[in-house]
Amino acid sequence: MSTTAVTRKDEHKNTTPQERSGGHMNGYASFTTGVLLVGLAILLVATKNVFVVGLFWVVLLLVVGLVLMTGLYIQQPNEARVLTLFGRYVGTDRNSGLRWTVPLLMAKRRVSLRAHNLNAPTLKVNDKRGNPIEISAAVVWRVEDTARAVFEVENYEQYVSIQSEAAIRHLAAQFAYDEGEDTGEREVTLRGGTDEVIAALTTELRERFRPTGVSVETAMLTHLAYAPEIAQVMLRRQQAEAIISARKKIVHGAVSMVEEALKGLSEREIVQLDDERKAAMVSNLLVVLCSDKDTQPIVNAGTLYN
Repeated sequence: MSTTAVTRKDEHKNTTPQERSGGHMNGYASFTTGVLLVGLAILLVATKNVFVVGLFWVVLLLVVGLVLMTGLYIQQPNEARVLTLFGRYVGTDRNSGLRWTVPLLMAKRRVSLRAHNLNAPTLKVNDKRGNPIEISAAVVWRVEDTARAVFEVENYEQYVSIQSEAAIRHLAAQFAYDEGEDTGEREVTLRGGTDEVIAALTTELRERFRPTGVSVETAMLTHLAYAPEIAQVMLRRQQAEAIISARKKIVHGAVSMVEEALKGLSEREIVQLDDERKAAMVSNLLVVLCSDKDTQPIVNAGTLYN
């Protein structure tokens, strides 16, 4: 990066205002003063003492009282006003109730400090292995620095929406949807590593929102599925993997049972079997134990060696 670019970047950081308090005061005192001035002017007119005091002073009292009251505004809890005077940032008022600022000259921009809930639309993206998936997330955010939120970006709500979508797309490209032959033994997946995925999404959102004074409360996935064009194929793949896994467990259990049966017959000397008979017995037991259908036994009425 060139020296000029670095200098411009540093200058931009220095010119970005930080939130501070200023340019406001309690509105009840101003309201009381304005009412008293207007009331005094009306009283002088009503008692016909205008010419005694002077018409100029009566009009001045009335104008000053009305102007003082034009600077009043009511602020709800968890709201703020960003105050600017002739385009220069003066301060932020976070106090609720009846407030007052310089009338007519001071511009007041309302900023909500309440938590906002963003439900991102369902996005169709490719995961780490290139499989098309559908993903969506919900993000809870709030304004932390009002000055940055107002002056750093054109529209901070639109910025949050666009950057959230970009973060979700980037998240999907970092992880595979599900475990596969090419995934590592402890590799985190979107479907299996929920906590790790949410932590990664929250961290990235905070990094993207920090320059604009917006903080992330929570983030969570609300929708995660394969895209319709490969959903059926992936379902059959998952079913095949489940069947293979189940078969492995069945075969392992059947072999253990056959081994115990042969060992028990040999130790108790119930019957003496040669290798051929043992092989036949093992074959029959494995068929019975591993078959997914009921077997029909055939009773041998003769001797074992017939």
